[in-house]
Amino acid sequence: MDQLNQLLVQRRKKAAELAEMDVELYANDFKPTHHISEVLSSGSANEAVANLDDAPNVRASFKVAGRILALRKFGKASFLHIQDDSGRIQVYVKKEIVGEEFYSQFKKWDIGDIVGFKGKLFKTKTGELTILADAIKLITKSLRPLPEKFHGLTDVEMRYRQRYVDLIVNPEVRETFRKRIEIIRLLREFLSNRGFLEVETPMMQAVPGGATAKPFKTHHKALDMDLYLRIAPELYLKRLLVGGFEKVFEINRNFRNEGLSTRHNPEFTMLEFYQAYATYQDLMDLTEEMISWLTAEINGSMEVTYQEQVVDLSPPWKRYTIDEALIEVGGIDPGVLDDPKAVIQLAKERGIELEPLAGPGKAKTELFELLVEEKLINPTFITAYPTEVSPLARRNEADPAVTDRFELFITGREIANAFSELNDPVDQKKRFEKQIVERGDDEEIHPVLDEDYIRALEYGLPAAAGEGIGIDRLVMLLTDSPSIRDVIIFPHLKAEK
Repeated sequence: MDQLNQLLVQRRKKAAELAEMDVELYANDFKPTHHISEVLSSGSANEAVANLDDAPNVRASFKVAGRILALRKFGKASFLHIQDDSGRIQVYVKKEIVGEEFYSQFKKWDIGDIVGFKGKLFKTKTGELTILADAIKLITKSLRPLPEKFHGLTDVEMRYRQRYVDLIVNPEVRETFRKRIEIIRLLREFLSNRGFLEVETPMMQAVPGGATAKPFKTHHKALDMDLYLRIAPELYLKRLLVGGFEKVFEINRNFRNEGLSTRHNPEFTMLEFYQAYATYQDLMDLTEEMISWLTAEINGSMEVTYQEQVVDLSPPWKRYTIDEALIEVGGIDPGVLDDPKAVIQLAKERGIELEPLAGPGKAKTELFELLVEEKLINPTFITAYPTEVSPLARRNEADPAVTDRFELFITGREIANAFSELNDPVDQKKRFEKQIVERGDDEEIHPVLDEDYIRALEYGLPAAAGEGIGIDRLVMLLTDSPSIRDVIIFPHLKAEK
């Protein structure tokens, strides 16, 4: 029998013995009066006596509950550390205080058990604030031991798969997710304070749209129709602009049937917001203000360190057109970019596979991804994306070959994508039809035209701009997390073997 199985047998034996002693293994009648952090910061903590013998004379008493993370038994007395969601504290349990009956129960407790104590505070000889327990309670018996060296495991997949254990033993992981929650709260606050309304749009859609990605497909029996988990909420949010809402946003999940990587998970969180009578330039200014403010609120500084790279988010941020970036950062000859055949040829020479009908716009964006993207460490807006790769964006009036669009890159990763919205239903329908004709075997382009969206545009979409921000990637940046799995609390993994 291996060590884990031996421990499981021992734990179950202790549980059976406690049950024979009429101890409730899963009690629901202990009500803490304080979180541990409240105990640690209380006035009683400052007044805690340094003499154990004087502790019973202290007036204030506390009831706390938490999980045992460390346990040292010394016959008739024991020290243990417990942790709740606010902190950790030491507890001293003495047989002559809690009584022989309860102490005999206590001896069958293990690391990982969830327990409750009532008692007063004192300080040990080393100055550690400690609860002298005068009453103890088993709340939940743990039947499976915590890994002794969980923090040092090299098998990170186990941490992702058993996130509940990861959260128990690694306080920095809990802090990452607390920070994620705060980031989302602050984003809501920022947009709400500027008059945006938070809305919800369908997760299941009859025609997936708003992005180029392979969707997940399901079937609704009652309606007898195929539905798709949404790849983006964009087309529904713009329907709301048609309906008269002028500023809307949604923070929710998108689903894309793509591979797993440090930057990709099949379901991920996006912030999308749309504003009537605004342009992509307005959203560049808004985004710069929002993310720099968010960074200062979360980190207390405009500088963050991401994977040993110092990133300065102080405004103003660098702005390039895609051609300028290809020339200045990618080192491409300007003459090549001006020649459609030459830019396609350069892409092929660099090993980029293009669809037979792909034009110079597609070649430019692929070259940008290859030669420029990873070099954009500090915040950089890239504008003037080719119309060919921007089917939902408004054409630039001075140069119809490009659109009024930007993408934001930080640490070599796309963080946001935005554009002035295309609201001409005739132009939009032609672009959808062209995309479908040219899709070939590309499963990321849906073969069905969204006729209802075209109908909505025919009623009239006001001039507007919209944007999507990847929440997970933003959290990665602000928590110095190398993988998207570090910021998604339950990431997708292959099935256990």
